[in-house]
Amino acid sequence: MKFVCDSIDLSAASLTVVKACATRTLTPVLECIRILAKNDEVTLSAYDGELSIEKTIKADVLEEGETCVNGRLFTDFIGKIFHTQITLGTEEKGLEIRYDDSRSFLQTLPAEDFPLLSGGENVGCFEVEEGKFKNLVARSVFCCATDDSRPILKGCLMETEDKTLKVSSLDGYRMATTQCEISGGDDGKKIICPARTLSEIARMLTGGDRLLKIEFSANQLRVEVDDTKLISRLYVGEFVKKENIFPPAFSTEVTVKREELIESAERASVLIRGEKNNLIIMDVKSGAIYVTANSEIGNVAEKVSATLEGKEIRIAMNGKYLLDALKALDEEEIILYMNTPIAPFVLKNRQNQYGAYLILPVRTTS
Repeated sequence: MKFVCDSIDLSAASLTVVKACATRTLTPVLECIRILAKNDEVTLSAYDGELSIEKTIKADVLEEGETCVNGRLFTDFIGKIFHTQITLGTEEKGLEIRYDDSRSFLQTLPAEDFPLLSGGENVGCFEVEEGKFKNLVARSVFCCATDDSRPILKGCLMETEDKTLKVSSLDGYRMATTQCEISGGDDGKKIICPARTLSEIARMLTGGDRLLKIEFSANQLRVEVDDTKLISRLYVGEFVKKENIFPPAFSTEVTVKREELIESAERASVLIRGEKNNLIIMDVKSGAIYVTANSEIGNVAEKVSATLEGKEIRIAMNGKYLLDALKALDEEEIILYMNTPIAPFVLKNRQNQYGAYLILPVRTTS
């Protein structure tokens, strides 16, 4: 294998695919980027057992071939070669890298050891505007679980129904439900996609109204954006039904300006930073929400104007969960729906209620 290309193009491609290189594995080739030179193109690929990313760039291919090189070392090294033509070729020592008047080598592994994914038979697809999908991902993935105790909760449930894409995510303490319109595709489909995959897809997108096509088989999802192809494993199993979690009715509804509540909660969070429960208390009264937080270093007590319908209530919650939900909403005014100090409460936009955020309160002794 031997080819010549621009160092910036090669660096950008390796930065894209290295996110799919494994970090802790007993299979060294999964830590590698596979480099394939063929037909005036160079394709870089990485696969960690769950996520595969592949990107193609233009190059002057002098000798077709392929090899595997440690992904993070290669990416870091190529990223330090600026604004010049670069020549890569395989030699007995490994991968030879020539640039300007310099010559370096990196160890390689046989390309035949690199696992190749089979696509699987398509069972469905949908098309959605890039900007809408990026917003959908931002409004949902932060509620996914991060530990392995229930792997299925590390993903988002995605459902297509009546030209609408509905997404649900939860981690056992909070839940997000949101949706957006889709431009085409199959109705009545359900998949559970890893949150990490959705975040990587969102990073690939520039936004706007360009259509993104997402295809999926029984256990894989596939996306192509420009010269980048992403394939991900899907989770298989039964996802938690939101109908069993969201309360059917509420005894308290309080309308508040979102930015004012965010600012108050952020000030309270400064004092409880590092505390075990990260606890913020909201005392909902007629005409106001009283926000309080206490820690060993101090306390805060603030009044935020609000409109109450129903019963007064005092409720405690994790401050981070509250702020995450508030920042995911986007209207000037939001509504908090509550029942009791120990029952889940819900946050929604006042007007466009395309999504909802449920949070479990924290039981307090006082």
